[in-house]
Amino acid sequence: MTRVWKWNRPVTVREVLEDLQRERSIAYTTVMTVLDNLHQKGWVRREAEGRAYRYEAVSTRAAYAAALMNDAWSQSDNPAAALVAFFGMMSEEQRQALRDAMRIAQGPQAAESHETPARATEERGENPHGKTGRNPDEKADEKADENPGRNPDGIVAENPASAEGDSGR
Repeated sequence: MTRVWKWNRPVTVREVLEDLQRERSIAYTTVMTVLDNLHQKGWVRREAEGRAYRYEAVSTRAAYAAALMNDAWSQSDNPAAALVAFFGMMSEEQRQALRDAMRIAQGPQAAESHETPARATEERGENPHGKTGRNPDEKADEKADENPGRNPDGIVAENPASAEGDSGR
């Protein structure tokens, strides 16, 4: 699939074979069998071109990754904890990509319709945190520091590495 996604166009067995042979020795029939198996499983569609087929991905690599994440998340008995653990594994670049994706997914109308009272107050030039100027979320941050492994909403974030060997739970 990596080779089919790489070109982002219909490809022949010969094209995939030649690309793979730059890295290792592989038989034409092996590539043909794998592409046929991918077709049988619904991952690629194919169209006859002379005596050969052109294979094209049914979905994008991003859609495939999203489906894998959704499947893994839906199998969790505690989806919120799974998300907290997943976010904890992310690099800063990945978290920024997540923020960007959320903005895109919500769209401009969603951003306007989900405007928080604090944001509306800020846009009017007022202090959204009352007379003290203190952000109410700072209290939640302090409580989170007092209770490691528990976020302000009470969701317990387990460390998957320590959960395996911890029989005292």
